Amino acid sequence: MPSLIDTLIGSCELAAPCAAKRQQLAKPIGQLADKDAKTIGVLHVINGQYFAGAERVQDLLAQRLPEEGFHVGFACLKPGQFATTRSNSAPLYDVPMASRADIRAAAVVARIAKAGAYRLIHAHTVRSALVGRIASLLADVPMVYHVHSPTTRNTTKRLLNHLAAMVERWSLAGVAHLITVSASLARHMQAQGFPREKITVVHNGVPGFATLPERPLPQPPWKLAVVALFRPRKGIEVLLQALSLLHQQGVPFTLHAIGNFEDDGYKRKLECCTAELGLVKHVHWRGFVQDISGELLGMDILVLPSLFGEGLPMVVLEAMAAGVPVVATDVEGVGEAIRHGQEGIVVPPGNPAALAGGIRSLIAGEYSWPELRVAAWHRHREMFSDRSMAAGVAEVYRKLLQLPHELHTSSV
Repeated sequence: MPSLIDTLIGSCELAAPCAAKRQQLAKPIGQLADKDAKTIGVLHVINGQYFAGAERVQDLLAQRLPEEGFHVGFACLKPGQFATTRSNSAPLYDVPMASRADIRAAAVVARIAKAGAYRLIHAHTVRSALVGRIASLLADVPMVYHVHSPTTRNTTKRLLNHLAAMVERWSLAGVAHLITVSASLARHMQAQGFPREKITVVHNGVPGFATLPERPLPQPPWKLAVVALFRPRKGIEVLLQALSLLHQQGVPFTLHAIGNFEDDGYKRKLECCTAELGLVKHVHWRGFVQDISGELLGMDILVLPSLFGEGLPMVVLEAMAAGVPVVATDVEGVGEAIRHGQEGIVVPPGNPAALAGGIRSLIAGEYSWPELRVAAWHRHREMFSDRSMAAGVAEVYRKLLQLPHELHTSSV
């Protein structure tokens, strides 16, 4: 009689939308057992459609975790930009889902985990939590869930948020541990009913510069940057309204909007809003840029106008690392990175006048641009490096696997 894993694998293969992807997947699975045994394997189950904040975390962890004694593999449920943009060389397996409810992909993830002798499954989204949890049960491998943002406040659609939160809670029943990227998210998950002892805060982190890049005091027009996967919760309409106020007040600026749009309809909406506010000459839609740090070095201020749904925004940390002052809304995690008036300026979300005032106060010299950038750079080095992030995640792995704290590449 076939096992549950075999039954699910068979149904998944019959339903898989692309035969070529099945052929691509079969060969790597067979070769997984030959993986270098000097480090312990962790299989990260991800969406992979975009390359935004959570994907930057996944990419950096794959690069830094080997220093802590762990190697990473990726099972990608929505193959897309992650595969072509990432900087790591970890094995990546396409396990496409036909729909959000297509849990048959879990059997293939379980098969990868068993064949590759992965000791943990690490999920990052509601979709990957559902698939990863079933796979963890099938493969008898513990699962860690990485909370990057609050599911109950992830979109502007309340019903979708409610359904996603229900799926998340169901998927995380019996999960080994949660990692939240900020203390605010830890409190949020506790409020959702998860015990504190199963939650560890590991702040996001990004690479930094050995020394603070030298920059002259900005000259008008000031170069503002907003970096995001553009969707309604990012507050871009509020930013455009704030820029309209600054334009009316004679404040000289240009905005560089860096990132992809969630869909073409939202792109058209923002372009129309830009035209209606008379900002076409002042706003430059740059599209996706891989080297965010390089772009930020040429900017004077990073603006984060998010309305809700953040965890600990990676772009804020990247700006701090580059010594670029930040004007950000007071959403999840922001206050843990920058303190108002010390490393940046924090304003209430959803308030164009407050956002415009924050930007104007920095341009007008009410806050010292040189002092803010120095303080931000130091705070990044102390608290938000990519290596400190990897070390925190690795410590969670060690505790779950009951490994010694001293475990690292040279001693495994």
